Amino acid sequence: TLPVYSTEKEKEKGELHLWLTDNTHIVDIGPVSGNDDAAASSLLYKSGENGNNEKKKDKLIALYEKKNADGKSPSLGMVSVVLTEELKRVKEVLATWKEVDERVSQLCPSLIAAQDTSTANACSAVNITAGLVGFLSGNFSNNIWRDEYLGVNATVTGTATVATEPVDGVTFTGRGTWAEWPVGRQGENQLYHFANYNFTLVATVSIHGEPEEENPIPLIGVKMNDGNKNTVLLGLSYNKEKKLEFLHGGESVNKEHSVSWGAVTTHQVAIVLQNSSQGSVYVDGERVLGDTKIDLIDIEASKKISHFYIGGD
Repeated sequence: TLPVYSTEKEKEKGELHLWLTDNTHIVDIGPVSGNDDAAASSLLYKSGENGNNEKKKDKLIALYEKKNADGKSPSLGMVSVVLTEELKRVKEVLATWKEVDERVSQLCPSLIAAQDTSTANACSAVNITAGLVGFLSGNFSNNIWRDEYLGVNATVTGTATVATEPVDGVTFTGRGTWAEWPVGRQGENQLYHFANYNFTLVATVSIHGEPEEENPIPLIGVKMNDGNKNTVLLGLSYNKEKKLEFLHGGESVNKEHSVSWGAVTTHQVAIVLQNSSQGSVYVDGERVLGDTKIDLIDIEASKKISHFYIGGD
């Protein structure tokens, strides 16, 4: 349990929330303290199984101190809340995580088939779900691209529709259509704060047609929280010569990677940050830009990462 503070009124008042994590994914199950301003808290769990193999209902109980009216010192009493519905939600989330893991595990073979390659063992050496924090697929409506793991959702601007081939996802139509997957922009509770130090962002991309203008089309990238500048820390774009362009520190890296990108050809692109200081870019598993020193921007300073972007202009 951790408090969540209001961004509008009564900012000093902490509403106690129940959070669920397996050290990879994290979900806000919801508030447990009502209107109380909670201080210290603990959770108690009682299993429904006993030594006689008799099955009873599990119980989850929250204990917390309630602050006094002055909002500073805790009261002398403890509040106990039985979290029946919250425990039910916890089990639903755990089942969803397991189901999504199983579904994601089947993605690599399907991508190999879509690319018509013979590297049948390309996925066998890696557990694709290990360390996978979020996954955006085909769950999209009302401009919200929902994380399959129920964590952080992305917001889509522009014209977009659900896509089902060659893999589930979202089709962006026209320039100016893009998705923002927040990091620092989440506010106080940043579930992706680790991205300031290490991350791997992977996208399966199919481009229909090619840019008619001089400006390349952004594919994926990450932007800094530096006011109106929105400096691109690492980014990948596609130009009218059917080449990929790389952005680093807001400037185009003097390197291009030629690809044969047809109307229905699918490619996998990835950008990687390690130790807040080294950036790499991969296309279809091949490293095309490696160990770029990120020395133009101090991620550890107050700027930090704002959000990941997919598409855009």
